[in-house]
Amino acid sequence: MSDETRLTFKEMCAKFDVTPRTLRYYEYIELLSPDREGRTRFYGARERARMELILRGRSFGFALEDIRQWLLIYEKEGTIAQMQAWVEMANGQLEELDQKRKQLEEAFSELTRLRDETLDALDESV
Repeated sequence: MSDETRLTFKEMCAKFDVTPRTLRYYEYIELLSPDREGRTRFYGARERARMELILRGRSFGFALEDIRQWLLIYEKEGTIAQMQAWVEMANGQLEELDQKRKQLEEAFSELTRLRDETLDALDESV
C-alpha cells in the first residue's frame, strides 16, 4: 500500500472530525486496527471505510457493540443469525427515530404557534 493511500493518526482525526481520544478508543475496543510502523499508526482504505460506517452507525443512534455486528456483516464475516439480529436492531432503531421525529415535529409546531401568537400580540400593541 502506498503512502498516499494511508492516513496518519492526526490526518485520520482531521478527516473524520474526531478527537484523538475517540480514535484511540475505537482502536482499544478493536473497531479499528491501523497498520503500525514503530509508534506510528497508518490508516488504509479498510480502516477509513470502517470509520465511515462507525460514524454512520453513531449518527443513526446505534451503540458501539451494535456497530461491531454491522462491521462484521459488512465484511461478510457475519452469520445468518447476526444478520437477522442486526435487522431487528435496525427496525428497533427506526422505530425510535420515528418517535423522535414525531416529537420534534410537535415541538416545531408548538414553537411556531407560540412565536406567531407573540408576533400578533406585538403587532396589536404597536
